[in-house]
Amino acid sequence: MMLKDSVAIVTGSGRGIGRAIALELATAGVKVVVNYAGRSDKAEETVELIRAAGGEAVAVQADVSQQADVDRLIRTTLEQFGKIDILVNNAGITRDTLLLRMKEADWDAVMATNLKGVFLCTKAVSKGMLKQRSGVIVNISSVVGLSGNAGQANYAAAKAGIIGFTKSVAKEFASRGIRVNAVAPGYILTDMTGTLPEGMQTDILRGIPLGRIGRPEDVACVVRFLVSPEASYMTGQTLSVDGGMEM
Repeated sequence: MMLKDSVAIVTGSGRGIGRAIALELATAGVKVVVNYAGRSDKAEETVELIRAAGGEAVAVQADVSQQADVDRLIRTTLEQFGKIDILVNNAGITRDTLLLRMKEADWDAVMATNLKGVFLCTKAVSKGMLKQRSGVIVNISSVVGLSGNAGQANYAAAKAGIIGFTKSVAKEFASRGIRVNAVAPGYILTDMTGTLPEGMQTDILRGIPLGRIGRPEDVACVVRFLVSPEASYMTGQTLSVDGGMEM
């Protein structure tokens, strides 16, 4: 409970990796703002799971690609909890297809949520963090941001951009006591990946040295470490949670 009474925003935390992160932080005593774009039912499920475990959480709708929504997310969090100590930029979408078939709208949608959203949310929380001279930001990248992946040029570009963004902002904010790190998950079993054909999942599994598909909780535990005092001398880093996949 060393994070007790800290306040965190976890974007895209209605399900999958985001939900696991929200639950993990809540068990460490963090008050969590469960952000979602469209599925209020899933966000409320996350909130209820946290409350059932004795934690404190609220759900707040906001499209992270929209400045007005992000401003409302920050404003609502401050009205509810009075401060923001932690931001986890997790919200993301996919529009997978080969480059020659990729429409401009597919590129723009992924960039808007996956990269611009990180920029907008980080900038929005940074004002308060700079003032209080403390704060932790964790950006969820991906193994494909490190290695690339056929059929995911837009997603890989956005996730690689997150890594560069993380390093740049970490350098800007370090002198003010704000740490910024990234996590690059590999193949994690979520709603997003669960729809892949069984044959494709088998092929992916062959490329994972640890021999198993990751769980959302595998990522959540690393995020909890990064936001904790135990990682107080870490900033600008990207930790791969991929079973050795990118290696």
